[in-house]
Amino acid sequence: MPAKLFRTVRQTSGLFILMNALLCPAQTLAQNERQAHEHPESFGLGTSPSNSELAAMDTAIRPDGKGLPDGQGSAKEGQSIYESKCQQCHGPKGEGGINDKLVGTLPEGDFPFAEKGAPKKTIGNYWPYATTLFDYIRRTMPYTLPGSLTNDETYSLTAYLLYLNKLIPQDKVLNAQSLPEITMPAQHRFKNDNRTQTDKIL
Repeated sequence: MPAKLFRTVRQTSGLFILMNALLCPAQTLAQNERQAHEHPESFGLGTSPSNSELAAMDTAIRPDGKGLPDGQGSAKEGQSIYESKCQQCHGPKGEGGINDKLVGTLPEGDFPFAEKGAPKKTIGNYWPYATTLFDYIRRTMPYTLPGSLTNDETYSLTAYLLYLNKLIPQDKVLNAQSLPEITMPAQHRFKNDNRTQTDKIL
């Protein structure tokens, strides 16, 4: 930059700073800066949830069954529910349709899902916990009206799908006590991450 032009720029900058100082005293500048970084106590959006609203959302179920609700059902009751509310997406007897295949088992000890051309993952060959099946059905199914199933219907559907996967007999009644007792074929393939020092994970 030519010296003359540099002096002109420096003089112009100095004049600008001087004018700001005269027009905006330091106290006003500090106040404006402070207000720019302060947030209001409330933006006026939303409301605090009631206890009943929280309870309606607090439906998670742990692998050990903690959180399972009252109710019961067997595969016999679950079949008609499946045919009326699930079959159109998952096909007859869970064989697959426009959505996932739900039924399919593998020989004991076989777990080829890391291989090329691996079979479809199903409840019977991949899911580690039967309680997860109940949790997923209750929260997300049927696809067109999730959350509409009663506890008894959800237990019955869970039983029917486990029966189709040859994991329980048709007449077995599932409830909050019996469902967590089912050991899924792939359960031993999954391990809980019990690491406590997160800085050493990577």
